[in-house]
Order: sequence, then C-alpha cells, then structure tokens
Amino acid sequence: MPSNKLTAALLIALWLLGCSLPAGRRTEAPAVAQAPRAAAAPHAAADYRIDSARSELRVLVYRAGPMAFLGHDHVIVNRALAGWVDPGPGIGAASIHLEIPVAEFAVDDAAARLAEGPDFAEEVADDAIRGTQHNMLGEALLDAQAFPMIVVQSIGFEGTEPALTATVSITAVGHESTQVVPFNLVRTATQLTARADFNLAQSSLGLTPISVMMGALRVQDEMRVKIEIVADSRSSGIESGGIGKRRDDDRGPLGSDE
Repeated sequence: MPSNKLTAALLIALWLLGCSLPAGRRTEAPAVAQAPRAAAAPHAAADYRIDSARSELRVLVYRAGPMAFLGHDHVIVNRALAGWVDPGPGIGAASIHLEIPVAEFAVDDAAARLAEGPDFAEEVADDAIRGTQHNMLGEALLDAQAFPMIVVQSIGFEGTEPALTATVSITAVGHESTQVVPFNLVRTATQLTARADFNLAQSSLGLTPISVMMGALRVQDEMRVKIEIVADSRSSGIESGGIGKRRDDDRGPLGSDE
C-alpha cells in the first residue's frame, strides 16, 4: 500500500477509536423492558437510600492489538447513582436496587485519569472527549434516549462480612445479564459503604468491543469496574439483622478498626 494510503488508513482508524465508545457496540438482541429481575421494593420502604453525592461508578477501558499505541485507554465515570438498600432480617433476605442514569456518564475526566495512574497519563484532546461522549450516548451504542437507565437488582448475597459476594441482574440497553460481584462492606450506626473492584466483559453485557483494521487496533473485551456505594439509614440507628446489623466488634475492611 502506498504510504499516503497507509497514512489515511491510520488516521481513519484513530478517528474510529478516538471518537467511538470505548466500551463497544451493541449486539443485536431482542430488547427487554428496563425492569429488574426481581420486583423492586417500594422506594419508601427501603431502610437505606443511596447517597449520590458520595457514590461513584468508574469503568476503565483498555486498548489492545498490535497497533494499540495509536489509541489510548479511557476512564468513564458516573457520579449520579441512585437507589436503595434493604438489609432484611439476614443476608439471605438482603437486597439492593441501583439505578445508573446513562446520560450522566463522563468520559476521560482529567482528575479521574490522574487518579488512575500511568496507564492514563496521556492527555486526551477535548474534541476527542466530546466525540467519544457523543457516540457513547448515541443510538448505535448506549442509546441514552431510548434506554435512559441502567438498572442493577440484587438476586442474592453470600459470604461473611466484610467480604461478601452479590449475584445481580444488570439491565442495560435492552439486554439483561446476571453477574457475580465480590465486594467489601463497611458499616457504621447509620451508614453502609460497599466497595467493589472487579473485571467485567463487555460481551456479557450485550456489547461488542470496537475493532478496526482487522483487529490491529481494538478495545479489550474485559473492563475494570470500580464502584463505591454509600447508603444512609432512614432512622437514627441500624436495627435490622444481616447486612444492616450493627455489632459491638464491627470493623472496617481487612480487620482495621473504623
């Protein structure tokens, strides 16, 4: 291929990767209603409300392929999480309902990239960020207008505090999947804080990672997901058992005192 054609091909590849959704394209699948797998409890009945101001979802998306050096990795953040937590009488009866507004996803926030270290040290141009944001929310990808909310509903919990595992149903862009998420739980008398850091395949959510130039430049299927959920009690103390039960010997993660 003449050098000018190769240059043009590289520029097109860079544009596709730089201005498209890092998390991938939607696969063709029958749309399903945006309802959780388990019936959601009435909002007023929940013991704890998720505090949007102190909760955050962060997704790290990585480039791949022989020509990965032409692209860059992405940090996608959502700080508008909402929902509720019901501790139930025990861990087997506990539940969580989480709503993630699609329009609130932000791509490559400078502070978020800085916090994630050297993999995200490269500066991303404003026009590339705007292009990625536009296409991420567009009809071909997350389709924020038709599917304004990603809904996460718990199916069950296992483990012993602080290390627990949640099985959850995730409904995103008309596709429902079941995922298993390990997390740590920290409790105070009036607050629950859950933190998780795990890998998640885009394909399991009904997305197909972007790939150009026969895979020479592509996005990894596996993403790293970090989430912190802070939920405040509606009462002055925690009286329920299981996840919400307060004990005199409560400790934070890794056995450290709160």
